[in-house]
Amino acid sequence: MDIGSIFLILAILVPVVLYIARPIMEHSATVVTEEEHHYSALLADRDRILTSLQELDFDHDLGKIPEEAYAVQRSNLMRAGADILRQIDEYNGTLVDETEDDRIEAAIQAAKLERKTRTLPADPDDEIEALIAGRRRSQKENDQPKTGGFCPQCGNCVKENDRFCPKCGNALN
Repeated sequence: MDIGSIFLILAILVPVVLYIARPIMEHSATVVTEEEHHYSALLADRDRILTSLQELDFDHDLGKIPEEAYAVQRSNLMRAGADILRQIDEYNGTLVDETEDDRIEAAIQAAKLERKTRTLPADPDDEIEALIAGRRRSQKENDQPKTGGFCPQCGNCVKENDRFCPKCGNALN
């Protein structure tokens, strides 16, 4: 190796090492206060409770959960959700006139409405699959013989354009 290639390698290596080491040297971590962390945890718990309530309602609608267990689980989730909403309101310093249960129900209904209005993009494969299925149906119809009746001699099925019975050879009119 000559001296020129060593300088070239060093010229490339030094900026790369500095670029990679820069975040480590700066120590610019975002400081989150204890209040912000607690509020974020409350919001996450609220979302978790709402999701659990939606799943519980869905499972009940499908008949997976008996009525007795559904009522108990729903009341426990509603109570936990009300406590979390109360803590969020205390954190925000707001007073709310409506009950916590009404707020939870309203949030559940809003989430259900959002899920219903959300449409999935049309799958282009569905259109292709429909065309393939139609083509197969038409081929099946064409493959089946068009019966023109039965042979008077042996009773075998004959096609419309047959002049002789394929089984016994009887002349057809």
